[in-house]
Amino acid sequence: MSMTDPLGDMITRIRNGQTAGLPAVMSPASKFRVHVLEVLQREGYIRGYEQVDDEGKSHLRIELKYHEGEPVIRTIKRISKPGRRVYSGIADLGAICNGLGIAILSTPKGVLSDSEARTQNVGGEVLCNVI
Repeated sequence: MSMTDPLGDMITRIRNGQTAGLPAVMSPASKFRVHVLEVLQREGYIRGYEQVDDEGKSHLRIELKYHEGEPVIRTIKRISKPGRRVYSGIADLGAICNGLGIAILSTPKGVLSDSEARTQNVGGEVLCNVI
C-alpha cells in the first residue's frame, strides 16, 4: 500500500524518536526527504543523516540531536498536508516563535528555511514548522 504523506511520516518518526530519546531513527529514502533533512541539518536541528541500502531498499538514518539531555527539536509540525496545501508569499510569512523557530518551504529555488527564502525573496508551500 502506498503512503499518502511521506514527509508527514518522516516528521512523525523524528518526533517519536526524540520523545523516546533514541540516538537515530530510520525512514524510507526519497530526494524530497533528503532536501528537508539538509535544511534541518543546516539550521542545527539534527546531527546529520546518511543513506543506507538494506536488501535493495534505500533508507535514511537520521541522527537526532540533544542538548543537555533535552531534544533540540521541541516541536515539529506539518503545516501543508495532502488534503490542504498551504502557500505563503514572502511578505505573508511571519516569524516562527519570535524568530526562535523556522518554517521549511518548498520554493521554485528548492527546499529552503524561512530565513533563506527571505534572502532569496521567494515564497512557496509551507511544509512544516520547527521550534
